[in-house]
Amino acid sequence: MTKLNPTKLMITVIMSCFGIAFMLPFIWMLSASLKPEADVFNYPVEWIPRHWNAINNYKAVWMGKSPFPLFYWNSLKITCITTCVSIVVSCMAGYGFSKIDFKGKSVVFLMLLCTYMIPHEAILVPQFIFYRWLQLFDSHTGLILLGSFSVLGTFLLRQFFLGINKELMESAKLDGAGHYRTFVYIGIPLVRPAIATYAILRFIWSWNDYQNPLIFLRSQHLYTLQLGIQSFADENGQFYSLIMAGTVSAIIPLLVIFVIGQKQVIEGISLGGVKG
Repeated sequence: MTKLNPTKLMITVIMSCFGIAFMLPFIWMLSASLKPEADVFNYPVEWIPRHWNAINNYKAVWMGKSPFPLFYWNSLKITCITTCVSIVVSCMAGYGFSKIDFKGKSVVFLMLLCTYMIPHEAILVPQFIFYRWLQLFDSHTGLILLGSFSVLGTFLLRQFFLGINKELMESAKLDGAGHYRTFVYIGIPLVRPAIATYAILRFIWSWNDYQNPLIFLRSQHLYTLQLGIQSFADENGQFYSLIMAGTVSAIIPLLVIFVIGQKQVIEGISLGGVKG
């Protein structure tokens, strides 16, 4: 029989309490989205609704006057394309800075890192002017380009590429493989944990982005879900059950991508350990 460790037990209990505390707002939000408006602020809190109004609440969100499905589709399209493009660009940049020798590589990489220190708010006006000049203002293409290049992604993947055994690269070179084949068939499989981690982060950042759509979009049919929820809240500010139903709907893709991505990270780490 395994001996019970009081320290581990105490840590487990404390962490469980913290976990429950972090989950309570989400649980209340989900509960409120299932209730009639009159029961939302009942005290003490009714975590399980006595009266259910879920169908009417979610129907009012998805089939009401506000084009919620369109906002949802816009966010999905922008987020998925941005995540895919950003992964490709960051992977290529990370491989280039780690495995390809060229003149001034260290200086260029240092300049790239320095741009990460500039607050995003400080470059909003130049970006706005530049995008208007390129005629990318009020378009999804502009938003996708804004999120497709990441200093953090480049740095993260560069560090993983640096950890790849040099003998693997040299053996591929002796077999006649160029940088493209080495990158695709050796580099990418070995940095899958980093790619999965960055994909989760990039998806969450793009999905939750409110500032860039607020500044660079003007047409309502181009709104992302974040702007759509704000517009929906302005129209239905007195109906918290409807607002919570819209918010729960907005969180679903994040939960799905986190669960799927977390599994990929664990599998990638296991495969990397076996290959090593």
